[in-house]
Amino acid sequence: MSPEHNEGPFGSWRHVFKLDPDRTITDEVLEAVCLSGTDAVLVGGTTGVTYDNTVDLLSRIRRFEVPCALEASSTEAAVPGFDWYLIPMVLNAASAEWVAGRQAEAIAQYGSFMPWDATWAEGYVILNDGAEAARLTGARTELTEAEAVAYARLADRLMRLPVVYCEYSGRFGDMRLVRRMREALTQARLFYGGGVADAGQARLAAEAAHTVVVGNAVYDHPAGALATVTAVKQTALL
Repeated sequence: MSPEHNEGPFGSWRHVFKLDPDRTITDEVLEAVCLSGTDAVLVGGTTGVTYDNTVDLLSRIRRFEVPCALEASSTEAAVPGFDWYLIPMVLNAASAEWVAGRQAEAIAQYGSFMPWDATWAEGYVILNDGAEAARLTGARTELTEAEAVAYARLADRLMRLPVVYCEYSGRFGDMRLVRRMREALTQARLFYGGGVADAGQARLAAEAAHTVVVGNAVYDHPAGALATVTAVKQTALL
Protein backbone atom coordinates (compact mmCIF):
# COMPACT_ATOMS: atom_id res chain seq x y z
CA MET A 1 0.00 0.00 0.00
CA SER A 2 1.29 3.46 -0.84
CA PRO A 3 1.78 5.76 2.17
CA GLU A 4 -1.19 8.11 2.09
CA HIS A 5 -0.70 9.76 5.47
CA ASN A 6 3.04 10.30 5.35
CA GLU A 7 4.20 13.62 6.73
CA GLY A 8 7.33 15.35 5.64
CA PRO A 9 8.70 16.63 2.35
CA PHE A 10 9.66 13.20 1.05
CA GLY A 11 6.07 12.04 0.55
CA SER A 12 6.30 12.76 -3.18
CA TRP A 13 10.00 12.06 -3.77
CA ARG A 14 10.68 9.50 -6.48
CA HIS A 15 14.34 10.23 -7.23
CA VAL A 16 17.09 11.50 -4.93
CA PHE A 17 20.81 12.03 -5.46
CA LYS A 18 22.95 11.32 -2.41
CA LEU A 19 26.24 13.22 -2.15
CA ASP A 20 29.06 12.40 0.26
CA PRO A 21 30.93 15.38 1.77
CA ASP A 22 34.07 13.23 1.97
CA ARG A 23 34.17 12.61 -1.80
CA THR A 24 35.28 14.98 -4.54
CA ILE A 25 32.75 16.22 -7.07
CA THR A 26 33.54 18.73 -9.80
CA ASP A 27 31.53 21.93 -10.24
CA GLU A 28 30.39 20.66 -13.63
CA VAL A 29 28.98 17.39 -12.29
CA LEU A 30 27.45 19.08 -9.25
CA GLU A 31 25.67 21.58 -11.48
CA ALA A 32 24.33 18.78 -13.67
CA VAL A 33 23.08 16.91 -10.60
CA CYS A 34 21.36 19.96 -9.12
CA LEU A 35 19.70 20.91 -12.43
CA SER A 36 18.77 17.33 -13.37
CA GLY A 37 15.18 17.41 -12.17
CA THR A 38 15.83 15.16 -9.18
CA ASP A 39 13.38 15.67 -6.33
CA ALA A 40 16.10 16.39 -3.76
CA VAL A 41 19.76 16.13 -2.89
CA LEU A 42 20.57 14.17 0.25
CA VAL A 43 23.93 14.93 1.86
CA GLY A 44 25.51 12.24 4.02
CA GLY A 45 28.21 9.61 4.37
CA THR A 46 29.44 6.87 6.67
CA THR A 47 33.03 7.94 7.33
CA GLY A 48 35.13 11.07 6.91
CA VAL A 49 32.19 13.45 7.25
CA THR A 50 33.12 16.64 9.11
CA TYR A 51 31.52 19.98 9.83
CA ASP A 52 33.87 21.71 7.38
CA ASN A 53 33.36 19.42 4.39
CA THR A 54 29.59 19.35 5.00
CA VAL A 55 29.43 23.16 5.10
CA ASP A 56 31.51 23.33 1.93
CA LEU A 57 29.23 20.95 0.03
CA LEU A 58 26.08 22.69 1.27
CA SER A 59 27.40 26.09 0.16
CA ARG A 60 28.05 24.73 -3.33
CA ILE A 61 24.60 23.12 -3.58
CA ARG A 62 22.93 26.35 -2.41
CA ARG A 63 23.88 28.03 -5.68
CA PHE A 64 20.93 26.08 -7.09
CA GLU A 65 17.28 25.80 -6.11
CA VAL A 66 17.19 22.03 -5.61
CA PRO A 67 15.78 20.94 -2.20
CA CYS A 68 18.55 19.73 0.09
CA ALA A 69 18.43 17.47 3.15
CA LEU A 70 21.14 16.32 5.56
CA GLU A 71 21.35 12.72 6.68
CA ALA A 72 22.92 13.41 10.04
CA SER A 73 24.80 10.26 11.00
CA SER A 74 27.19 12.01 13.40
CA THR A 75 27.31 15.12 15.54
CA GLU A 76 30.32 16.32 13.53
CA ALA A 77 27.98 16.92 10.60
CA ALA A 78 25.41 18.92 12.56
CA VAL A 79 25.36 21.81 10.12
CA PRO A 80 22.54 24.40 10.08
CA GLY A 81 21.04 25.64 6.84
CA PHE A 82 19.59 22.49 5.30
CA ASP A 83 15.93 22.34 4.34
CA TRP A 84 15.41 19.11 6.28
CA TYR A 85 17.26 16.65 8.51
CA LEU A 86 16.99 12.86 8.46
CA ILE A 87 18.28 10.88 11.43
CA PRO A 88 19.20 7.26 10.58
CA MET A 89 18.42 4.39 12.95
CA VAL A 90 19.99 1.09 11.84
CA LEU A 91 17.31 -1.39 12.81
CA ASN A 92 19.36 -4.54 12.12
CA ALA A 93 22.54 -3.27 13.80
CA ALA A 94 24.37 -5.51 16.23
CA SER A 95 24.05 -2.99 19.04
CA ALA A 96 21.32 -0.66 20.27
CA GLU A 97 23.97 2.06 20.06
CA TRP A 98 23.05 2.45 16.38
CA VAL A 99 19.30 2.29 16.94
CA ALA A 100 18.87 4.84 19.71
CA GLY A 101 22.13 5.22 21.66
CA ARG A 102 24.04 7.70 19.53
CA GLN A 103 20.84 9.50 18.64
CA ALA A 104 20.06 10.03 22.34
CA GLU A 105 23.60 11.32 22.94
CA ALA A 106 23.20 13.83 20.12
CA ILE A 107 19.83 15.00 21.44
CA ALA A 108 21.29 15.42 24.91
CA GLN A 109 23.91 17.72 23.41
CA TYR A 110 21.91 19.56 20.74
CA GLY A 111 18.25 18.88 21.50
CA SER A 112 17.47 22.45 22.49
CA PHE A 113 18.78 23.72 19.15
CA MET A 114 17.48 21.08 16.76
CA PRO A 115 14.93 22.20 14.14
CA TRP A 116 12.38 19.61 15.20
CA ASP A 117 9.76 20.70 12.66
CA ALA A 118 12.23 19.86 9.90
CA THR A 119 13.65 16.67 11.41
CA TRP A 120 12.54 13.07 10.85
CA ALA A 121 13.87 9.61 11.64
CA GLU A 122 14.54 6.94 9.02
CA GLY A 123 14.78 3.25 9.79
CA TYR A 124 17.71 1.68 7.93
CA VAL A 125 17.77 -2.01 6.99
CA ILE A 126 21.26 -2.74 5.62
CA LEU A 127 21.42 -5.81 3.36
CA ASN A 128 24.97 -5.77 1.96
CA ASP A 129 27.65 -7.08 4.32
CA GLY A 130 30.30 -5.35 2.21
CA ALA A 131 28.88 -1.90 2.82
CA GLU A 132 30.89 0.43 5.03
CA ALA A 133 27.77 1.13 7.10
CA ALA A 134 27.32 -2.61 7.70
CA ARG A 135 30.88 -2.98 8.96
CA LEU A 136 30.58 0.10 11.17
CA THR A 137 27.31 -0.95 12.80
CA GLY A 138 27.81 -4.72 12.73
CA ALA A 139 24.51 -5.06 10.88
CA ARG A 140 23.14 -8.57 10.43
CA THR A 141 22.71 -8.39 6.68
CA GLU A 142 21.86 -11.99 5.76
CA LEU A 143 18.15 -11.62 6.36
CA THR A 144 15.41 -13.86 5.04
CA GLU A 145 12.51 -12.23 3.21
CA ALA A 146 10.35 -12.69 6.31
CA GLU A 147 12.96 -11.01 8.50
CA ALA A 148 13.44 -8.07 6.14
CA VAL A 149 9.68 -7.57 5.89
CA ALA A 150 9.46 -7.79 9.70
CA TYR A 151 11.93 -4.91 10.06
CA ALA A 152 9.89 -2.89 7.57
CA ARG A 153 6.71 -3.53 9.57
CA LEU A 154 8.49 -2.78 12.84
CA ALA A 155 9.51 0.64 11.51
CA ASP A 156 6.13 1.30 9.90
CA ARG A 157 3.62 -0.08 12.40
CA LEU A 158 5.31 0.04 15.80
CA MET A 159 7.82 2.88 15.50
CA ARG A 160 5.69 4.91 13.04
CA LEU A 161 8.80 6.04 11.19
CA PRO A 162 8.06 8.00 8.01
CA VAL A 163 10.96 6.43 6.06
CA VAL A 164 12.27 2.88 5.77
CA TYR A 165 15.62 2.86 3.97
CA CYS A 166 16.55 -0.43 2.29
CA GLU A 167 20.31 -0.11 1.87
CA TYR A 168 22.43 -2.28 -0.44
CA SER A 169 25.20 0.32 -0.71
CA GLY A 170 27.86 -0.92 -3.12
CA ARG A 171 25.77 -3.39 -5.10
CA PHE A 172 22.40 -3.70 -6.79
CA GLY A 173 19.96 -5.50 -4.55
CA ASP A 174 17.16 -8.05 -4.76
CA MET A 175 14.26 -6.06 -6.21
CA ARG A 176 11.76 -8.79 -5.35
CA LEU A 177 12.71 -8.41 -1.68
CA VAL A 178 12.61 -4.62 -1.94
CA ARG A 179 9.10 -4.79 -3.40
CA ARG A 180 7.94 -7.12 -0.61
CA MET A 181 9.21 -4.64 1.97
CA ARG A 182 7.39 -1.79 0.24
CA GLU A 183 4.15 -3.75 0.03
CA ALA A 184 4.25 -4.32 3.79
CA LEU A 185 4.18 -0.60 4.55
CA THR A 186 1.01 1.31 5.40
CA GLN A 187 2.25 4.85 6.05
CA ALA A 188 6.05 4.89 5.69
CA ARG A 189 7.90 5.52 2.44
CA LEU A 190 10.44 2.96 1.22
CA PHE A 191 13.76 4.41 0.07
CA TYR A 192 16.05 2.12 -1.90
CA GLY A 193 19.78 2.73 -2.29
CA GLY A 194 22.51 0.59 -3.77
CA GLY A 195 24.17 -0.02 -7.11
CA VAL A 196 21.86 2.08 -9.29
CA ALA A 197 24.26 3.14 -12.04
CA ASP A 198 22.16 3.48 -15.19
CA ALA A 199 18.64 3.92 -16.53
CA GLY A 200 17.91 0.19 -16.67
CA GLN A 201 18.70 -0.40 -13.01
CA ALA A 202 16.87 2.81 -12.11
CA ARG A 203 13.68 1.54 -13.75
CA LEU A 204 13.87 -1.77 -11.89
CA ALA A 205 14.39 0.03 -8.57
CA ALA A 206 11.58 2.49 -9.32
CA GLU A 207 9.18 -0.40 -9.88
CA ALA A 208 10.04 -1.77 -6.43
CA ALA A 209 10.56 1.25 -4.15
CA HIS A 210 8.77 4.52 -3.55
CA THR A 211 12.03 6.49 -3.72
CA VAL A 212 15.25 5.62 -5.55
CA VAL A 213 18.50 7.01 -4.13
CA VAL A 214 21.50 7.29 -6.47
CA GLY A 215 24.88 7.88 -4.86
CA ASN A 216 28.11 6.19 -5.95
CA ALA A 217 27.25 6.46 -9.64
CA VAL A 218 27.47 10.25 -9.42
CA TYR A 219 31.19 9.86 -8.80
CA ASP A 220 31.89 6.72 -10.84
CA HIS A 221 29.55 7.08 -13.84
CA PRO A 222 28.09 10.62 -13.95
CA ALA A 223 26.38 10.20 -17.33
CA GLY A 224 24.66 7.01 -16.20
CA ALA A 225 23.69 8.61 -12.91
CA LEU A 226 22.07 11.58 -14.64
CA ALA A 227 20.08 9.23 -16.89
CA THR A 228 18.45 7.69 -13.82
CA VAL A 229 16.33 10.78 -13.16
CA THR A 230 14.12 10.48 -16.24
CA ALA A 231 14.10 6.69 -15.96
CA VAL A 232 12.71 6.83 -12.42
CA LYS A 233 10.22 9.61 -13.12
CA GLN A 234 8.77 7.70 -16.09
CA THR A 235 8.41 4.39 -14.20
CA ALA A 236 5.36 3.36 -12.19
CA LEU A 237 5.40 1.18 -9.09
CA LEU A 238 4.51 -2.47 -9.66
